[in-house]
Amino acid sequence: MIPIKVVGAKPAASAPPATAAGSNNESAASSALHYLQPGALNLTALPPLSLYIHFPWCVRKCPYCDFNSHEAKGGGFPEEEYLASLRSDLEMALPLIWGRRIHTIFIGGGTPSLMSAAGLDRLLSDVRTLLPMDADTEITMEANPGTFEAEKFKSYRASGINRLSIGIQSFNAEHLKALGRIHDDGEARRAVEIALANFDNFNLDLMYALPTQTLEQARSDIETAMSFQPPHLSLYHLTMEPNTLFAKYPPALPDDDASADMQDMIAEMTAARGYGQYEVSAYAQPGHRARHNLNYWNFGDYLGIGAGAHSKISFPHRILRQARYKQPKAYMDAVKAGKPVQEEAEIGRDEMGFEFMLNTLRLHEGFSPNLFAERTGLAISAIDKQLNAAEARGLLYRDHALIKPTELGQRFLNDLQQMFLGG
Repeated sequence: MIPIKVVGAKPAASAPPATAAGSNNESAASSALHYLQPGALNLTALPPLSLYIHFPWCVRKCPYCDFNSHEAKGGGFPEEEYLASLRSDLEMALPLIWGRRIHTIFIGGGTPSLMSAAGLDRLLSDVRTLLPMDADTEITMEANPGTFEAEKFKSYRASGINRLSIGIQSFNAEHLKALGRIHDDGEARRAVEIALANFDNFNLDLMYALPTQTLEQARSDIETAMSFQPPHLSLYHLTMEPNTLFAKYPPALPDDDASADMQDMIAEMTAARGYGQYEVSAYAQPGHRARHNLNYWNFGDYLGIGAGAHSKISFPHRILRQARYKQPKAYMDAVKAGKPVQEEAEIGRDEMGFEFMLNTLRLHEGFSPNLFAERTGLAISAIDKQLNAAEARGLLYRDHALIKPTELGQRFLNDLQQMFLGG
């Protein structure tokens, strides 16, 4: 946690040294000074800060995917131009986070493992040049089977990646085909073997409640995943997101009862093998919780660079949200023009309770009531009405030291979160 030091009116007090971005940095510095003025909140400390880097290309768009990903036409993408844009974007953002250390980095997509070894090395070198980082910074990269090359992943590790998040989704060939994945079950296993040979910290992503999936098939997927003894598992229920191919042409999915049986089976199997569930979809061996994601769920700060990346940045008297341009070409053109941010807005006092609870209610162990004031600048009494209503419905446990969803609240998390909307 970083104590706040209120910066005075002199621009030199918070402006970074001159960089290649020149006048663009001067503009960003002026913007930072504006956000440091008195406002509606009163934060006593700034939360930890993470860096998110978005890589927008993939081999093929999956029918369930609503992330900002774009097919690399002909297998190619403008790597050099995009890396240059990321550096410029980061340079222009520096005045908003000046003096703050980066605790975790996450490179997501898309499929970041399409990046060349040299490209990834350049990216991390640029980040280290521009940002102060902890010696033990967690640096995660998403990687998908079908893009795994043993030598390239050795190079990724040597460049500083110390955690992988591997998008397996299933070890069943038919389910992978139904999900539109580019890899088969053999490539899924090969990807995990390469990860085991090069990384001591990695996560396997799997999905359940897949088209036509039975309980035994879901069990087989989890058993196969755990046979590799991954330090972390992320197990997601397949959902039909708007503006996806599956939303337009929905496949036949297991019904609610079958999905609930799969959830119960997952809880039993993971607990039996020593995986603690610490968030809705996250299960970890001791000492291997995802620090980057925990920062999100604890309403921490994050700077997002790259096409479509989102940021949440706290100042002493306000909290700012930003979104970059989504289309890769539009983003790169906007960076050249010195304006990569498409949308920017402060979180209003009336939105703060919902924004905070939307994240923290995902944590199975709950949170301290003091965290609410620390991260929002508001007293916990601001959401007393909603807390009391949720407690009365049996969705929430609450005492002087802890607020957490009950087992019922975990099962009906969306309903619980919605109770804080507008509070």
